[in-house]
Amino acid sequence: VSTQSTGVKPIKRCCFFSLSYFFTTTKTMDSIAEWSDSVKRMRPRMILQQIINFGLIVSTALMIWKSLMVITGSESPIVVVLSGSMEPAFYRGDLLFLYQNDGPIRVGEIVVFRLEGREIPIVHRVLEVHERESSIDILTKGDNNQVDDRGLYNQGQEWLNRHHVIGRAKGFLPYVGMVTIIMNDYPYLKYALIFVLGLFVVINRE
Repeated sequence: VSTQSTGVKPIKRCCFFSLSYFFTTTKTMDSIAEWSDSVKRMRPRMILQQIINFGLIVSTALMIWKSLMVITGSESPIVVVLSGSMEPAFYRGDLLFLYQNDGPIRVGEIVVFRLEGREIPIVHRVLEVHERESSIDILTKGDNNQVDDRGLYNQGQEWLNRHHVIGRAKGFLPYVGMVTIIMNDYPYLKYALIFVLGLFVVINRE
């Protein structure tokens, strides 16, 4: 009797999983069908209007970003910390607010710099500053690193100059940028989110 009971339980669990999968798949297919029907019922003029609304949303976001660039003086007014090299000052996923001006750069200040040939900027602390009449040499280091950043600089480069610095840290929000990191680590999630948002704007009649 014990052997028969043991043999029946896995079959019940397997059937339950199969039915759940069936109902979940059916519900998803019904949702897709409803979206398809909504799009078919929409008039071309209404579809065009929703596309224009979506374009206005994107344009507004770009205008806000450009405005922040003008206000802060930085080409990247908001950046996300991607590594733990600045712990415990900043952690991975923290959102940094930057500004830029012509004031002197001092030792201990946290700056964001971009090296030639690299797209992703780096946020580290200023370790040394050597000022000259017409230029300035800057050496940086991550708070959580054992050595300075000369190993990160391009080959043959020992110092940063002012044009490498794209911003100076003004404030931060902890872990707010984790969404950006997740989307960069899993690009298909980013494309799926953009698709869903675009589809929602197109089929929404409100």
